[in-house]
Amino acid sequence: MNKVIQHMKFRRVQKDWPVALLFLAPSAIGFSIFYLIPFVMGTFYSFLDRTTDGSFVGLANYEELLASGSFRKAAVNTFLFTGVSVPLILILSLLLALLLNQNIYIRNLLRTAYVLPLVVPVASIVMVWQILFDWNGTLNVWMQHMNLERIDWMKSKWSIAVLTIVYIWKNIGYNIILFLAGLQSIPKDYYETAEVEGAGRLHKLTHITLVYLTPTMFFVMLMSIINSFKVFRETYMIAGDYPHDRIYMLQHYMNNMFLSLDIQKLTAAATLMVGCILIIVTVMFSVERRFRQFMD
Repeated sequence: MNKVIQHMKFRRVQKDWPVALLFLAPSAIGFSIFYLIPFVMGTFYSFLDRTTDGSFVGLANYEELLASGSFRKAAVNTFLFTGVSVPLILILSLLLALLLNQNIYIRNLLRTAYVLPLVVPVASIVMVWQILFDWNGTLNVWMQHMNLERIDWMKSKWSIAVLTIVYIWKNIGYNIILFLAGLQSIPKDYYETAEVEGAGRLHKLTHITLVYLTPTMFFVMLMSIINSFKVFRETYMIAGDYPHDRIYMLQHYMNNMFLSLDIQKLTAAATLMVGCILIIVTVMFSVERRFRQFMD
């Protein structure tokens, strides 16, 4: 009987795959033309001494890149920002999702407020952050009224904190939506059974909510890490081409290499960054797979 069912499923897959391929073709073609093919070409150029009539130089471009002080600074800043901002946004979005999952009076209003940053273009709202954190901005005026010294936020060590706030503001709504979907997919019977057995709120949170929310947490963490590598747009609009050393990211380095037409360093840096992201993603998927096997 099982063999018959498996055979029927295989026949159905064989019948449906041309239709599925037809629907996927436009996206696959667009992804190949604008992302995959340019990246493969860039990786190939990273092993040449020049883009036109270049000769193969092996890892010479990568050695020169790793010896660059500006690249090392950009790499350290990028991974430091990711290591600080991702745990913060995970904790805050989870706490807010737990709050919004309760029957509170202003729940719908709060849901709308957290979704707004997803639909508002960054370019149209970045001026608000500039006004807020400028030398003569709103925050410094408040500090002056409280007899505190002004801080040049974007040209000091506090710039990384400002960038973290902007990143969290922009991406927290998306994470909250994902966590809410995960929370609402947990069967209510588990909580009712735990209440009958006398379990408290902390026990239900740690043994039910967080356990069954782990797959969603892996996905949210993955998306947060990827979004942390895409923070260049906000930083560029607020601080310009050459921001303070604390917020000089890999994207700034690659943008400056593009402006100076140093294609070899640009492609080598892009290849290394993509390689690091792939390693992180692979490790996370491996951990998630083992967790699923443990839960099963």
